[in-house]
Amino acid sequence: MRRLPLVLATAALCAGLAAAGAGDRPAPPAAPPPERGANGSGHERSLAQAVGADQERLRQVPADAAGWARLGSEYVEQARLTADPSYYPKADEALHRSLSLQPGDNVDALTGLGALANARHLFAVARDFADRALAAAPLHWPAYAVLADARTQLGDDSGATDAVQHLLDLRPGTASFARAAYDLEQHGRTDDARAALQQALGSAYDGGDKAFCRFQIAELDRNSGRYEQALDGYRQALADDPAYTPALAGRARAEAALGRTDDALHDYRTASAAVPLPQYVLELGELEESLGHAEQAREQYHLLGAEQQLAAANGVVDDLTLGQYEADHGDPAQAVRLLRAEWDRRHNVLVADALAWALHRTGADGEALGYADRAAAHGWDNALFLYHRGEIEHALGRTAEARTHLAEALATDPAFNPLQARTARTTLQALGG
Repeated sequence: MRRLPLVLATAALCAGLAAAGAGDRPAPPAAPPPERGANGSGHERSLAQAVGADQERLRQVPADAAGWARLGSEYVEQARLTADPSYYPKADEALHRSLSLQPGDNVDALTGLGALANARHLFAVARDFADRALAAAPLHWPAYAVLADARTQLGDDSGATDAVQHLLDLRPGTASFARAAYDLEQHGRTDDARAALQQALGSAYDGGDKAFCRFQIAELDRNSGRYEQALDGYRQALADDPAYTPALAGRARAEAALGRTDDALHDYRTASAAVPLPQYVLELGELEESLGHAEQAREQYHLLGAEQQLAAANGVVDDLTLGQYEADHGDPAQAVRLLRAEWDRRHNVLVADALAWALHRTGADGEALGYADRAAAHGWDNALFLYHRGEIEHALGRTAEARTHLAEALATDPAFNPLQARTARTTLQALGG
């Protein structure tokens, strides 16, 4: 990560984070913010070169504990860049070999194992590895990044904010400001989140970091219904780094929201071909379905299932994504089973919302409302959460509340989902909204 000399800005943000830490911590909409902004071909080439160099050195010096730790972390990064989970077993082997060669105070291996566990959605394991690394080296800032991400996903609100605070103090840069922005957004403090990202953008100096910051700002715009501004932000991110795939997928979201569906389909297909993340595949499938392209949608859903099987074979536990898919496109009862298991592992607002929706889809609306309450407890202005809550209230006969929350969902982000936003408008009209 690039170091940003933002002492005053960091101090101001520290106060904001302290105020934000009062409630249960919400979870991010996708993966936690990455360790660096770059996701382009230049970074991939340099990473491949680093991997090759470390592999060659380890052939010559196989007892190099630091080299094995470095190689393992590079494999985790390769998996992130390519969405190829087959790198995870390689990372696991390299990092554990490092730990066996140097069992004591091997903070790089412990931190790498924590990052690997986060990538596999084993968040409690990631937290424990980060804690072990910090016990050995309390100023090791990468371990605080791992710890912040793990605590975020586990729903440990105050603990996550504390880890972000330490990260800001030790390493003010893109990694820390992105996590700070994340924290603030999930507490409904979108303007403060934007300010944090603008601080990071103002001091970023390479194309990858600039693209990352612009993408995050554009995401704030898109999630607030400012689609033209978001589209401009995604375009600027791609100008900074033409190979930055998240901005390409973001541009597709904005284009779909603006009704430019041919452009959106093209960009989604390009993004998912380059980096086949489940999020991109599912979003493309839902867009195809919304346009009446049933066969194309089925192809994407089939691909999503294949990707989930590949991820599971490489140690990834992702009942959340699969449960969300089953609730909307498959077997809601299976979704409930998956999401109850996920909830047992982590009390996180994304899981709470998904479980609420799955329960609603099975007719268990009374129980569903309790989980919807948990999802809403932090003040996150999330249109999908509001929509789910409104539909649950509608099913329970709470007409006034349903009307309010459905209207809020559509006011926050009128095109939050190509299928469900349409249903929200239909329901709201039926309720006289």
